[in-house]
Amino acid sequence: MLLVLAIGCTEKGCELPEEIAKVPVSVQVERLEQPFFAVKSKAEMSAFLRAHPVFADKYLQQRSYPSDSAFILPLYDIATNPSLDSLAQQATEVFGDMAAQQEQLERAFKVIKYNYPEFQVPRVMTFVTGLGTLGSDLFVSDSLLVFGIDYFIGPKAMYRPQAYEYILQRYEPEKMVPAAMLLLSNRFNKISGSDRTLLAEMISMGKAYYFVKEVLPCVPDAHIISYTEKEIADVNHNEGRIWAHFVEKELLFEKAPFVVNKYIGERPNTPEIDATAPGRIGAWVGWQIVRKYMERNPNVTLPELMAETDYRKIFNESKYKPEKKR
Repeated sequence: MLLVLAIGCTEKGCELPEEIAKVPVSVQVERLEQPFFAVKSKAEMSAFLRAHPVFADKYLQQRSYPSDSAFILPLYDIATNPSLDSLAQQATEVFGDMAAQQEQLERAFKVIKYNYPEFQVPRVMTFVTGLGTLGSDLFVSDSLLVFGIDYFIGPKAMYRPQAYEYILQRYEPEKMVPAAMLLLSNRFNKISGSDRTLLAEMISMGKAYYFVKEVLPCVPDAHIISYTEKEIADVNHNEGRIWAHFVEKELLFEKAPFVVNKYIGERPNTPEIDATAPGRIGAWVGWQIVRKYMERNPNVTLPELMAETDYRKIFNESKYKPEKKR
């Protein structure tokens, strides 16, 4: 129940418009961890792989192995590992039948299909990777989307990814689908090959977060950018002060990679602004710039935004200038 509430509709007006809601999209989540960990012999593992050739090829990278036996043997050892079987059971308990995630995906794919009619809905699968022993946390291609659900069990998982705490906070159930949509946005988010300024990087990432919010309008901002609720509240309250830092330090057109990475790279915080300012603060600001641009240009469609690589145009037409609050 808590999971459903956490990822359900939380904002007024987040329901899809009728013309988008009626777009025909159907998602069936294939739970491959269940037959995988039910394997009892190498022959059964071979049969599992034959039954799921796309998964074996694209996600497990079967072609990179010198022979079938070299591929099957380590998979069999993992499938019969009691510790990983226990992790798979815990993942099943946390995610249940994944009806909530399936609904999220259907809604997101409806929005994408409405805006990009040529978009083909990928097959959706789940797997337990042994936290990277097999596969990754997320895999997105034109035809396949795989969730490594053992990454996203959350703080009570018996095993967690080896990562810093500020990275671990994104590995929670309610952030899994938004993370996948952020990856998927790369397919549509055109980037400039010549503009490498901090402003360009901020707006490029801002477009990605805007895309996720458009396809998942019911998901809170904190789950999309993977900030805590307090961090979101703080950056919203201090938006003017944060923006003043970029302006006063003349950072917007900075090109030095070291400086750019301070504001958009993975860090626990951004002490240049404040010890409590979260990392990737530049990406959050870029998101707000894109929001203002779209508010001021209601006739601009999502595909037009994602195709726009004139970042200075987006910035100038946004007229973004939040005031400092007392």
